[in-house]
Amino acid sequence: MPNLAANLSMMFQEIGFLDRFDAAARAGFKGVEFLFPYEHPPEVIAEKLERNGLKLGLFNTVPGDWSKNERGLAAQPGREAEFRAGVDKAITYAKAAKCPNLHTMAGLWPAGRDKAEGERVYIENLRWAADRMAPEGLNALIEPINTRDIPGYFLNYTQDALRIIEKVKRPNLKLQLDLYHVQIMEGDLATHIRDLAGHYPHVQIAGNPGRNEPDVGEINYPFLFDLFDEIGYTGWIGCEYRPKGDTVAGLGWARKYGIGG
Repeated sequence: MPNLAANLSMMFQEIGFLDRFDAAARAGFKGVEFLFPYEHPPEVIAEKLERNGLKLGLFNTVPGDWSKNERGLAAQPGREAEFRAGVDKAITYAKAAKCPNLHTMAGLWPAGRDKAEGERVYIENLRWAADRMAPEGLNALIEPINTRDIPGYFLNYTQDALRIIEKVKRPNLKLQLDLYHVQIMEGDLATHIRDLAGHYPHVQIAGNPGRNEPDVGEINYPFLFDLFDEIGYTGWIGCEYRPKGDTVAGLGWARKYGIGG
């Protein structure tokens, strides 16, 4: 049975961020994830988790200026110091919240510009980040993101992610497997789940098209959940989708898994 984690940045939009921990627990979730916690002190995040008996599976390192459409710093030449300061900040939060995984966002890359320079910086930054996280028992994750939701994102395909991981050569650098992004860019989800097994400690889901509830659209998630059970995946499956309406009202797809009442 899937270990479903509510994404608190996209779900429960009806209420404020800190109230979403309580709402997720009431809905039956045992785990959560979110994009960024940095507007709130780490001890506040930790207290919300502990009070609700929730585990935090994942969040992102500092992305730069999100309001100016920055989407990460790991593959951005000239911003190494800013990236590394953001990693240190994320580690502080991860330790307080007992979160095992940090997504190191690569950022955008201009169309037509040779990616070689960005890849060199990406590899160096990921080595540094993985080495920094290792003593704390943390994984650094990289995630291929589709070119429709984030045009120009540096990393788009699972095979490119594996190639980067092989070049970095750090055991705690892993793949973040978002099936919504993979479906758009590559498809063939069942084969990817099997072939990439062992590389990903965290999975994310959403319906496609639309990035709404997982029972809307072309992806057969019950089949894929059974496949995860078959191959022995025990990590979190983050529900990183935008509810079409009220979050709890849209959880009918998850009731068979103990979520939503």
